[in-house]
Amino acid sequence: MSISSQKTLGNSIHCVGIGLHSGAKINMTLRPADPGTGVRFLRTDVPGSDPIPARFDTVSDTTLCTTIGQDGCKVATIEHLMAAFAGCGVDNVLVELDGPEVPVMDGSSAPFVFLIECADLVEQDAAKRWIKVLKPVKVGGTDKSASLVPSEGFSVSFSIDFDNEVVAKQSYFLDMQDGVFKAEVARARTFGFISEVDKLRQLGLARGGSLDNVVIVDNNKILNEDGLRYGNEFVRHKILDSIGDLYLSGAPIIGHFTGERSGHAMNNALLCALFEDETAWCYSEHGPDQFAGEPAMATAATA
Repeated sequence: MSISSQKTLGNSIHCVGIGLHSGAKINMTLRPADPGTGVRFLRTDVPGSDPIPARFDTVSDTTLCTTIGQDGCKVATIEHLMAAFAGCGVDNVLVELDGPEVPVMDGSSAPFVFLIECADLVEQDAAKRWIKVLKPVKVGGTDKSASLVPSEGFSVSFSIDFDNEVVAKQSYFLDMQDGVFKAEVARARTFGFISEVDKLRQLGLARGGSLDNVVIVDNNKILNEDGLRYGNEFVRHKILDSIGDLYLSGAPIIGHFTGERSGHAMNNALLCALFEDETAWCYSEHGPDQFAGEPAMATAATA
């Protein structure tokens, strides 16, 4: 399959799940879309609503998830699905939902990767284009930050530091070559702390959260019976989130992203800063593997 062509799904595919924050039962259908239309979300339960483009400039909220909105219509918790689209190379797709957020499934991107693979990818008669980072862009400070710098491919570095001995300090580097997303981070689940559950639910959040879709940490132990999927699942999930948030650029990025304790808000602020500076980026029809670079690799380091 050519890297230079846009891609969509070969068939529509449907699933049902629970919204992480709303707790609502949600039907979701992924449908093929025309070249150049990008990723769009349509609320079928809102009469007369139009598809919402999944772009950095339609982000309306970043509280514990990424929410996009248009004309009063919103779709929350899109980052895990967006990461799957990015990791699988889906350029154009229409996501239909009969509720306010993307179903959380098991808390990772793996179920969405499975859906995409079942629907199959097909090439379209349209050239793919990338967003090439031309100079460093950074937001945040010394404690928390997010940055993009020029690179010959797309890679991600992330570090976390929690005041908890189970999560603690973790760092991870990922070079996003073919198949790496599925193999290295797709199965990493969202996580939370038992001490914060009551507060979140009072705020109307995490109503659908459970041990089936969240890694729950209670002081120095993990409550999930099967434990972790990776030794450093926490930082891998933060990378998953970042990949999803960065795909709101509207096209794959050629550049290196570094996150230091960053989250959805900072990731979105970084994209805003990138596109505000017309000298910091350009469109390119040359993909990452069309540049001479290092071979694909994924390395991890846990402190």
